[in-house]
Amino acid sequence: MRYQTALRSDCAILTGEASRPPTLVFMLQLLFRAAACLVLPLAVLLCAQWPLRDAIQAFSREANDLAQILFAVYMAVAVTAASQSDAHLAAAHSPASARAPWRRWAIAACVVPWALFVLWTSGPQVWRSVAQLEHFGETLNPGFFIIKLSLAVMLGLVVAHAIAPTKPATVHS
Repeated sequence: MRYQTALRSDCAILTGEASRPPTLVFMLQLLFRAAACLVLPLAVLLCAQWPLRDAIQAFSREANDLAQILFAVYMAVAVTAASQSDAHLAAAHSPASARAPWRRWAIAACVVPWALFVLWTSGPQVWRSVAQLEHFGETLNPGFFIIKLSLAVMLGLVVAHAIAPTKPATVHS
């Protein structure tokens, strides 16, 4: 029943039948859905490495580099998506009292300073990598900077999730 209600509310939000959720939550939901589309290309690239290396004897390193980029971007978004939808194993096994309203403030008090600290300490390295459009060391293929940029995206999403409302608007029938 809970999943049907969530599905109805998602459909109503996408079709405009319900009042729109706050902009930040709506943008996070769109980002989560876009990142979910990376799973299939990632799986194809990971499965293609062995035939490319052994049968074709070419392009396996390029497939590996692209798979690393897709994985970094996917994981940067998936961590926050799992938190927002209570899909983490810890959330699934926690009692209902652990999901009390004060929990959001406690998580924000612990997570936001740490995420901002890591963002602050890794910021110069990420910025240099992006400014230089850093390449992969072994293959010299472009795109390694995207992996480092994914760290900043993940930390930004963690902070956004901590300060945003936890659930999107629901449709009342």
